Amino acid sequence: MENQLEMLLKNPYFSMVAYFSVAVLALIFFLYCFELLTKYRCWDEIKQGNLAVAMATGGKIFGICNIFRSSIQEARNIYESLTWATFGFVLLIIAYFLFEFLTPVFHIDEEIGKDNRAVGFIAMMISISLSFIIGAGLS
Repeated sequence: MENQLEMLLKNPYFSMVAYFSVAVLALIFFLYCFELLTKYRCWDEIKQGNLAVAMATGGKIFGICNIFRSSIQEARNIYESLTWATFGFVLLIIAYFLFEFLTPVFHIDEEIGKDNRAVGFIAMMISISLSFIIGAGLS
């Protein structure tokens, strides 16, 4: 069975669909994990027009996908790619907690939940920027 999968993954079209499918499913799972960690409900807030939440969530989506991009480029197979992407996601979560910890003047989640766009923008840029650092570490 594993040999058949490896043969299929040598086909560039099948390989692309496989990596795409795994990345999308993992993105959904990782966003769900972020949803559990925040004090606000991302999709409810976005539905209500909270731009700060939209920016922070968009940054998370970009960051996760950028980490996946790097893991796909550097890994030898789809399993290794998923492993590295998961490790990168854990680092992104750690960075999220560090951001909250290193700003004792206010609480990031509360400010984003109140549509503080400056905080939402900084949260977005941190996710995006750190995803490039994490991705570079994979190479």
